[in-house]
Amino acid sequence: MNKIIISGRLVRDPELKVTTSGKEVCNFTVAVDRRVSKNSEKIADFFDCDAWEKTGVFVNTYFHKGDGITVDGKMESRKYTDKNGNNRTAWGVRVDNVEFAIGKSNRTEQAETATADTPTADVNNFEEVGTDDDLPF
Repeated sequence: MNKIIISGRLVRDPELKVTTSGKEVCNFTVAVDRRVSKNSEKIADFFDCDAWEKTGVFVNTYFHKGDGITVDGKMESRKYTDKNGNNRTAWGVRVDNVEFAIGKSNRTEQAETATADTPTADVNNFEEVGTDDDLPF
């Protein structure tokens, strides 16, 4: 089985391209923090990702540098010869699905774009509707 799920932040804005056959492909890189011991420096792994067609257009439209993203897909390898004639292998994620994760990189920007039509809630002004004693279990 070839399945990978990563959650991290975009290191740059996604880049949408169109192939010669007319298909959209969006390339982006996700930085994922490794779990490390408390006393050591943070380490990140960087995953190059390719999202095709509708998924790629979605990523390009709604995600930007610094945004949190969760990606699931397949790891794929690509063999090539570099400019010095050496055989190389590049690894990347072929994206099947994406989700918003970790939140936006700039909360102020989100607040400024909110409109009067956006529903809001005052978390300090909720009415209690029952207690645990009201539960049937």
